[in-house]
Amino acid sequence: MPDHFPQAQLSKLESFLGHCYDCSTRGAAVFASSLSRSNDKAPLPCKHSNLATSGKVSVDGGGQTVITAKKVNGATSGRGSLPEIAVSMAANVPIMDAVEFRTRGKEMVDYIADYMENVAQRRVTPAVEPGYLRQRLPENAPQHPEEWDEIMDDVEQHIMPGMTHWQHPRFHAYFPAGNSYPSIMGDMLSDAIGCVGFSWAASPACTELETIVLDWLGRMIALPKEFLPFTEGAKGGGVIQGSASECILVSMLAARQHTIRELKKQHPFVEEGVLLSKLMAYCSKEAHSSVEKAAMIAFVKIRILETDDKYALRGTKLAKAIQEDRNMGLIPFYVSTTLGTTSCCSFDALSEVGPVCKEENVWLHVDAAYAGSAFICPQFRYLMKGVEFAMSFNTNPNKWMLVNFDCSAMWVRDKYKLTEALIVDPLYLKHSHSDKAIDYRHWGIPLSRRFRSLKLWFVIRSYGVEGLRRYILEHCRLAKKMEMLIREDSRFEIMNQVTLGLVCFRLHGSNALNEKFLSSLNASGKLHMVPASLSERYVIRFCVCSQTASDQDIEEAWAIIRDMASDVIQLLAKEASQSHGLTNGKSVTSEEQEQDELEREAQETLDEVFVVDRRNRMSISQKRSFFVRMVSDPKCYNPKIVRTMSMTSRRNLSDSDRDTGVQTPI
Repeated sequence: MPDHFPQAQLSKLESFLGHCYDCSTRGAAVFASSLSRSNDKAPLPCKHSNLATSGKVSVDGGGQTVITAKKVNGATSGRGSLPEIAVSMAANVPIMDAVEFRTRGKEMVDYIADYMENVAQRRVTPAVEPGYLRQRLPENAPQHPEEWDEIMDDVEQHIMPGMTHWQHPRFHAYFPAGNSYPSIMGDMLSDAIGCVGFSWAASPACTELETIVLDWLGRMIALPKEFLPFTEGAKGGGVIQGSASECILVSMLAARQHTIRELKKQHPFVEEGVLLSKLMAYCSKEAHSSVEKAAMIAFVKIRILETDDKYALRGTKLAKAIQEDRNMGLIPFYVSTTLGTTSCCSFDALSEVGPVCKEENVWLHVDAAYAGSAFICPQFRYLMKGVEFAMSFNTNPNKWMLVNFDCSAMWVRDKYKLTEALIVDPLYLKHSHSDKAIDYRHWGIPLSRRFRSLKLWFVIRSYGVEGLRRYILEHCRLAKKMEMLIREDSRFEIMNQVTLGLVCFRLHGSNALNEKFLSSLNASGKLHMVPASLSERYVIRFCVCSQTASDQDIEEAWAIIRDMASDVIQLLAKEASQSHGLTNGKSVTSEEQEQDELEREAQETLDEVFVVDRRNRMSISQKRSFFVRMVSDPKCYNPKIVRTMSMTSRRNLSDSDRDTGVQTPI
């Protein structure tokens, strides 16, 4: 039973409850609790000394509970039934009605627009420590409704100070987090409709729009027609998943189910568990960590293969590994390739890997989470040569197509192989159109599904294919500009082939020097980037992310990078000189000795970071926050950089070139 009523509604209940306006948040609860303790007079003390109430409970001739309430200081008394009062109280639960929603909704749109327009005035990364918010918010949830203005004040005072602003023009970490006003409005409408589209019957438009929009997008990126849902005679289709990780997992589960089904035909008396223990999946060293996680969940072995000097998986490397595993009695069943790797945006050689998978009867999955959006531009489609060999393909419009998270598009060549692995069909979910309609609950892990296709539909229609192409090409142009600026400074080196919107670079020098450099950049709050490891070298990733990225943004970012490099190098050199007494009349004997001293000092002081402002150079030093450690630590960002596996979970197979890791589920 609610214990609070808006003051405007109290007059309706006063004759029964005898409330004091000053303590209206407690009166109803005290009175209601008294009913369970007494059927006669029940004194109800008011927390204000100038007023008290009393009530009488009785049962009339018809067995109806009757309540009589009276104010002591002369107020009116009244009479009513307990069910009547309960209904009256429930009807007066405070809610945001349509009138208030119109007002608050417009205020929220203004807040969002102001945030997007002025986000550049904020720090890119927060200056907080873990647990900061626990100290600012109450220990318990509020017992009574709070004013909306107070809630929004707390957003600005407590939530925003702890945010990393992914839409900031100087956010260059990870990959873009898609965002646009049409997408936001699509999510607003989806949330308002509030459907749970697990089947066609649950919401026909939710299902059918998803099918249509995935057909549009598949055509936009020039997928083979076998993947498209409306191709006559084909078995393909598309679905929106929550993330690329989900796409990889469900494709692996589909491949596992299909392989075991075929093996059972050949070996009907062999237990499925025995067959499962022999399955082997493959990916490259540069594949996303979600491939390893999928193998853990699917309980299959995975072998991580080395790449070439361009960080691409080649067909010969895969063919050799498959042959070795077959010789050991293992069963290759799945290969995950990447177009646009996380570390450096490299591209596996699909045209080589694909024929190997076809010959070996192995499921080929293509993860193009970032780069897939670029394939709407014809000039980049050469990068997906060999996609015709794939059994499944995924890309994330919520990365590089101005669509807000979550929206990961996945296509399969044979939808029946996917649904066979995931179908669970209880009676209460069946409907009369199951034989003619798609039920997307059979295409993924969760049953419940949001109306995600709505925002994708809004974005494609609002920008058009040409508008989206211009957006992607502009990001690529800006990345090339950053590459040119870095190459002009002899202190830096470029570490990847800049094809799309990602530039990988580093200072000439040790890994420790580059780690300290990136830590200083992130701690300044002026710029945000994350690291990766390429050939055991610590590199810094600069990705063009902002929807409104411009030449000025690139130039400002480069100025921050260039100046911070000077500051860190000078500061470490001064530290090294002071530490070893080089300032007391001693000179450096050689350039090599100076570099050795600098690197050793950088390693010894790795846990300290010095954030130097250009206006007060080398005068401020501060301890690097845990947050900066998290985003700058390559082991946190990419677990493949430092791989530690026990001997029981790793088998080193013979490889004439390099060691190859095989990870087995424990």
